[in-house]
Amino acid sequence: MAAYAHPDRGYHDTRHLAEVCARLDELRDAGTAYDRTAVLLAAWFHDAVYDGERDAEERSAAWAEADLPPLGLSRELVAEVARLVRVTEAHHPEDDDPDGHALSDADLAILAAPQERYDEYVATVRTEYAHVPDPDFATGRAAVLRSLLAKPHLFHTPHARTHWESPARANVEAELTRLIP
Repeated sequence: MAAYAHPDRGYHDTRHLAEVCARLDELRDAGTAYDRTAVLLAAWFHDAVYDGERDAEERSAAWAEADLPPLGLSRELVAEVARLVRVTEAHHPEDDDPDGHALSDADLAILAAPQERYDEYVATVRTEYAHVPDPDFATGRAAVLRSLLAKPHLFHTPHARTHWESPARANVEAELTRLIP
């Protein structure tokens, strides 16, 4: 909790963690099957390290690998948690990975948020990169948005595709238009 509550956090804070956990509950309630223990632990660790550096997910996974075994968790469970944290780097779980599908979808669900919340998300992401000049940030953010739009589907689970895909694509397209007119 202290990592997520750090004052340097913008979007990747306790609110984000709570929203990811709520989306996981929504997916479960809609019939999405996944290993609840592994996925929730991975949700807690997936942005435990977040400093804008490319290896934050790897360092978050390493943190899980270091801190979970002393709690008595099996080697297999710890390995699965770490693997799932690593999946959130690119959000490209394999087709036969229901745990990766659930975590990836819950993590990206913010893209389908109502306009006011989506705008807050965009603003808080920008605060995390306040050290990056506006033109460089716009170029980098546009690349991220374009890579999302290039995917055949943003989401992997039936519930997310049905309920989140369309609003997410609309939000991302609108942000890209505002960013690079």
